[in-house]
Amino acid sequence: MLISATFVKISRLVSEALHKMDGKYLEITGSHVTARVLQTCVKWCSQSERDAIFEALQPDLLILSRKKYAVFLVKKLIKLATKKQFEWFISTLHGCVAKLLRHTIGASVVDCAYQRATQPQKRRVLLELYSTELQLFTDLTAQKTHSLLETISNLGLQKSSVLQYMTTVIHPILEKGIVEYPIVHTALLEYFTIADKTSASDVIRQLIPLLTQGSSIIDGDEPSAPELQNKMKAKKKRLPEPLLVQIMNTREGLKIGISCLKHGSVKDRKKIIKSLKGHIMKLALSDYGCILLISILSIVDDTKLVTKVVIQELAKHLKQLIFDKNGRRPLLQLLHPLCSSYLPPADLACLNYRVPSLISKDEAPESTTEVITENRVDVATNKEQDGSEGMHSANDSKKDPLQRRKELLMKSELAEALIQTCVENVGELLRTNFGKDVLQEIAVGGKDSVLEGMTDRIHSLHNAIASDAARPKTEDTEHAFDNYHSSRVIRKLVLESPAFAAILWKEALEGKCETWADGHRYL
Repeated sequence: MLISATFVKISRLVSEALHKMDGKYLEITGSHVTARVLQTCVKWCSQSERDAIFEALQPDLLILSRKKYAVFLVKKLIKLATKKQFEWFISTLHGCVAKLLRHTIGASVVDCAYQRATQPQKRRVLLELYSTELQLFTDLTAQKTHSLLETISNLGLQKSSVLQYMTTVIHPILEKGIVEYPIVHTALLEYFTIADKTSASDVIRQLIPLLTQGSSIIDGDEPSAPELQNKMKAKKKRLPEPLLVQIMNTREGLKIGISCLKHGSVKDRKKIIKSLKGHIMKLALSDYGCILLISILSIVDDTKLVTKVVIQELAKHLKQLIFDKNGRRPLLQLLHPLCSSYLPPADLACLNYRVPSLISKDEAPESTTEVITENRVDVATNKEQDGSEGMHSANDSKKDPLQRRKELLMKSELAEALIQTCVENVGELLRTNFGKDVLQEIAVGGKDSVLEGMTDRIHSLHNAIASDAARPKTEDTEHAFDNYHSSRVIRKLVLESPAFAAILWKEALEGKCETWADGHRYL
């Protein structure tokens, strides 16, 4: 009742405020304070009142999209618009998408609309960035996919003219540093599919400094060039993280990050890694950030730098990482690279993503197939049914992959810390869905015996697992042989590690076989 009464009171106050503002909406949007008041009213008012505001501002929405105070009101109206109103707004963007994306304020409005849009609406917005012909003849763009290569093929466009037009669209966006939006990432990825080596390299070279610094979005009118630089510097000082971390919330952003990592120079890679210092855990625990870390661990030859920036930070939070769905993946990559049991096909496809024109001749036949297939749907269908690793690997470095893994695990003492963490938490790890994977990989010594030389420490882990299995049944904790996860881990370890099988027999099974013979989870 209290909530209902409060809502009624708010609705009454909002209606009174809107009545007083009626006919003055456009004037109100020009003030910082009054614009916020109107924005709040739009949030809490009734649908009929919101429709009236939208209708009153409808002719000026594109102009307001470039104003430093009104832009927030426009985005609120877009998010709360009816389907009919939103379709009208998408239609008004026709011919203005590229121009707005070059505006440091207007770009956020385009991206806001793009993220709410349906797939056909997204296609209409993106096609404006591809070619002038597509802006003039919108009826020719009816197709099931917005893939640029298929659009060029289906409509018979000249690839060179599309490339030239997209270059004139993309470079001004990059020059202003407006690269944090998913619509820009999608456009860049499509540009890479048709770009020649020089064009693609130029874009990569422009992207890396932007991604390793803060956002360049400015809450203000379009400034002049000197004023822009001063405001960008002031803004960056307040930003807690580089743009590369911020864009790791979409698969497109991940691909942009991997593109810069793979096709950048050795100096560029160092710059990228150093920019991530202090943000490794945030990346490790996110859906796409963990894939970026996997890519770093897989291709960067400077293992000393990777150890200093990445491994050392991961080592401080091993228990949290091991039990986390995403956090365990960088660790599993070192223990068992590119295993499809831990990385779904879509993630494997991202790890194998390359810009077509920047692929070396030796990799061209294989990688070109990957890129073309992935543009249609997430690939990496090389996943094997038995859960083994994918057929492809990152070949963007000179160091032997096994040597790199050993340096990152052994020289950094990460392996020792991992084993100790597993020994201390063996019971909990055995019985959890995510924790058991790291435990199992360490217990068998990792792929290709990467933990060779740590036999004694691995045996201590075997003893800890066997000791847990040897405990009598209690009502408090499900026995290791009865638990769904632990019983399967123990079975795999018996099959893959004779040393563990011998310890398990001696500690937990010898003389007790009859007790477990009738169990439904028998070994």
